[in-house]
Amino acid sequence: MAGITLDSDLRCPHCGFVQRLRMPTDFCLFFHGCSECKRVMWAKPGDCCVFCSYGSVPCPPRQHQAVRCTSGCTPE
Repeated sequence: MAGITLDSDLRCPHCGFVQRLRMPTDFCLFFHGCSECKRVMWAKPGDCCVFCSYGSVPCPPRQHQAVRCTSGCTPE
């Protein structure tokens, strides 16, 4: 996945703790337990995963869509 960032800083919406995590490339992570406050963060409605909701970088599939669409994609 050339040009795709695999690490993201995930910020807990409950306590604000930031943890750098490696994002999976073959599935979406719908929820994640904060290692600081231990509460579960869920993807926001409309987002495919917690990285798209709370990460510093969107997940690899979303990044892949953006890379593909930067070269002449037309709106649907």
